[in-house]
Amino acid sequence: MSPAKPHTVPARIPPLTVSAFTATTAVGAGQQPLQEALRLGRSGLRPNDFGAQPLPTWIGRVEGIEATRLPTALADWDCRNNRLAWLGLQADGFIDAAAAARERYGTHRVALILGTSTSSIGATENAYTRLDADGRFPADTRLPRLHTPHSLAMFVQEALGLAGPCYTVSTACSSSAKVFADAERLMRLGLVDAAIVGGVDTLCGSVLFGFNSLELVSPEPCRPFDAERRGISLGEAAGFALLERGAGELQLLGYGEASDAHHMSTPHPEGLGAERALDDALARAGLDCADIDCINLHGTASSKNDEVEAALVARRFGPDVFASATKGFTGHTLGAAGIVEAVISLLTLRSGWRPGTVNTRVLDPVCGPQIRLAPAQGAVHRVLSNSFGFGGNNCALIFGRAESAAEGRA
Repeated sequence: MSPAKPHTVPARIPPLTVSAFTATTAVGAGQQPLQEALRLGRSGLRPNDFGAQPLPTWIGRVEGIEATRLPTALADWDCRNNRLAWLGLQADGFIDAAAAARERYGTHRVALILGTSTSSIGATENAYTRLDADGRFPADTRLPRLHTPHSLAMFVQEALGLAGPCYTVSTACSSSAKVFADAERLMRLGLVDAAIVGGVDTLCGSVLFGFNSLELVSPEPCRPFDAERRGISLGEAAGFALLERGAGELQLLGYGEASDAHHMSTPHPEGLGAERALDDALARAGLDCADIDCINLHGTASSKNDEVEAALVARRFGPDVFASATKGFTGHTLGAAGIVEAVISLLTLRSGWRPGTVNTRVLDPVCGPQIRLAPAQGAVHRVLSNSFGFGGNNCALIFGRAESAAEGRA
């Protein structure tokens, strides 16, 4: 067996401006209800009422999806996931920001990169429940484009009138964090001038019963890093961000990606992939751990994930960094988790409000002083956002204010 190749440290990258962003979650549509929930410590979780035979758990369900109707021209894309995507595009005027970017750069010069875990699989599940006597799908469900993992990105591309690079990232719970990395590469290579990134995932039977079969679903609201945590609370969400070159208040400073490939559903016990992602993100941003003010932890409330992440934070960061997990507000939104927590990170930078870790009562002794339960207010210059997925698909993003990027590079 040949020895492993030494890891090449990536070079610094020019920051990219995040000129528009939004998230629609269980606490509401857009930045304002999300910011209010974070300030008030108000969780969006509720007893599970999804499906004909709801599992005894708690979920982060988005209001209004069932009543949403797609425009007539997009009616063939109708499914729960694409309805949520449409709802998300309307929030915070994001669809208008996307249209302005399209006009500014041209339809072929704006990339669209979206993350999802299940895409439109809920519609496929429903189609299977309606098979006729010969085992065929009803005519109104025979929509090949809808029943694909790429359905979300194709729908949003048509809805926004874009014609540039368009693809789907599906790396479990890191999906809509890794889209930022793909966008930076496309822009650095000169293939596009701007990128719309994000992710959408919705509740469906495959998600709820699949995670339950892995004994990962909590019967109560999730309690990240709690000594007696009992598992995850599943949620659904849509989020988007527009990335452009040039100076702007909020910026993507760096990203790191790594796959430890340790196990299909369990992280490497020493967090090797997560740590490599952290190191690469710091290198691309030209920063050290001491330059990070805040960490939005992956913090799913599953036993092993929290244990490994807590140990990584404790050994790499000083006691003054403020780290918290926000899945107690929204639930674990799977392929949309990365973009939701990127939006929370951007809100933290803009407002200085550092959200606490709701529902958690007593921190696990493995946690260091970095992980906080109570929120705090204060100047925030740089935020690290962690996203770790099944199969060891890890991603770390660093966001900062414009002046922070210049200070770090100096």
